[in-house]
Amino acid sequence: MSYPNTQRPHYNAIMSQPVFRFAPSPNGALHLGHALSALVSYDMARAMGGRFLLRIEDIDLARCCPEFEAQMLDDLAWLGLSWEQPVRRQSEHFEIYRQALGKLDAMGLLYPCFASRKEIADHAVPGQSDPDGAPLYPGLHKGMPRDEMQRRKRAGEPFALRLDMERTLATVKTDMSKPLTFCEFDPEHGNAKTIAATPERWGDAVIARKDAPTSYHLSVVVDDALQGVTHVTRGLDLYAATGIHRLLQTLLELPEPDYHHHRLLTDAQGRKLSKSHKDKSLVSLREDGASRSDIRRMAGLV
Repeated sequence: MSYPNTQRPHYNAIMSQPVFRFAPSPNGALHLGHALSALVSYDMARAMGGRFLLRIEDIDLARCCPEFEAQMLDDLAWLGLSWEQPVRRQSEHFEIYRQALGKLDAMGLLYPCFASRKEIADHAVPGQSDPDGAPLYPGLHKGMPRDEMQRRKRAGEPFALRLDMERTLATVKTDMSKPLTFCEFDPEHGNAKTIAATPERWGDAVIARKDAPTSYHLSVVVDDALQGVTHVTRGLDLYAATGIHRLLQTLLELPEPDYHHHRLLTDAQGRKLSKSHKDKSLVSLREDGASRSDIRRMAGLV
């Protein structure tokens, strides 16, 4: 599959080259869906004369491990990919995420939430879920009296920090002269369209986990900005996440990349391939005799 030049000047005029990235989490073995995403980004970077970065998204210290990372790097190299050094590992940059978190907190947009997943599920409105399919957060602990909040913190109760979505949207609406949008580009046809961002679908999203001073949403927008990423290419399962990413980019005054959400690979039942379902890994396919060209064919790239 070939890609026409879709570089657009609106992102950042000082960028001499487009910058792409592949950012997996080392919490399991890569499968064919990961290969598709990595190859799409890599092929587009080469077609546009751009740079290709590899980022390790390992903020989940309990599930991510060096063994998975080593296998992942070996799989990607076997696929024929090469990337710039050094590789950015999110676990090495928690202080940078704390700084971004502090800026949001200083704006009065965050609040602590001590609720467990079970408490949230028990109090959620039936049938209401976020784009990931989790019960939509029902507002537990929002508006908790300060003395109660301090008491629970002193007692060492773990808590996450959530974004007060209602207050945040009001802040953005006041400060912006135009609606919150993102650019979705079509690499096959060389065009793009402007899409309305809908972060409200996430409700009061977690911005810092109980076990880390960040979340996927926060760390990914901070890293994309710091690494000068101009084009974010990822699966359709992350399409809805773009709304909250654009919201955070606006709040933190970060540049806006262009986005492309590619098709997902599914099994015979139409279920997305995933690590959690232990779908056949790239290393298993390699052991079965699959070649690089076989992987491209299986991913629908030839």
